[in-house]
Amino acid sequence: MKRIFKFILNVIPRPLLIRLSYIARPILSFVLRGKKFTDPIDGKSFNMFLPYGYGTQRNNVLSPSTLSLERHRLLWLYLKNETDFFTSKEKKKVLHFAPEQAFYKLFRNQKNLDYTTTDLFSPLADVKADICNLPFQDNQYDVILCNHVLEHIPDDTKAMKELYRVLKPGGMAILQIPQDLSRKETFSDDSITDPKERAKIFGQYDHVRIYGLDYFDKLRSIGFKVIEENYTLKISAEEVEKYCLAKGEIIPVCYK
Repeated sequence: MKRIFKFILNVIPRPLLIRLSYIARPILSFVLRGKKFTDPIDGKSFNMFLPYGYGTQRNNVLSPSTLSLERHRLLWLYLKNETDFFTSKEKKKVLHFAPEQAFYKLFRNQKNLDYTTTDLFSPLADVKADICNLPFQDNQYDVILCNHVLEHIPDDTKAMKELYRVLKPGGMAILQIPQDLSRKETFSDDSITDPKERAKIFGQYDHVRIYGLDYFDKLRSIGFKVIEENYTLKISAEEVEKYCLAKGEIIPVCYK
């Protein structure tokens, strides 16, 4: 199964994968049902989660039911337990970049959210837009979700400035990225062009950099107030294992 899944991830284009997943999810959920691991997004439990990753794959990370990864489940728990994202009495204007299937329908159906999705290529995007040149007014959104997008953007400084521009004063932006916490400085090298070598160095063939600890200060230089939220320290070790989270992963919670 691991070899088959690795082949599918590396060969089939992402937009087509999204469409095919609607067929695969119910089958996978039935076959893998059990009690060992639980997806907190829908509460369903399984004997195992699926492997995931380009190049080197991680085991027990992809939920069969919501297709969530570690970062999605961690973000869900944070939004649910630490914010009023789901409970606010006043409607929040939310802008979601590259909307993940794990969240898309749930957020769309949330009555307290005025929910807009955007991306250049995703079939789930309401607005096809370049993150470096957004067609939105200044100070428009209460919440921005932009997760695992910036590592794909050559001019991430310009993208960060656009995110800051469209966020309302007092608004919250969660800007997750793949990050090497042992690395002080972000690394990029455009001379590396071989896809396999890029996947080996950057974690994925289409990533243009690997972020280090200086990512948070770069966000601050744009104007954001940044909270480096190590949320796995605020929940029990049993929950970290049960929900298949990445211990020590930091959520960059940014305010304007």
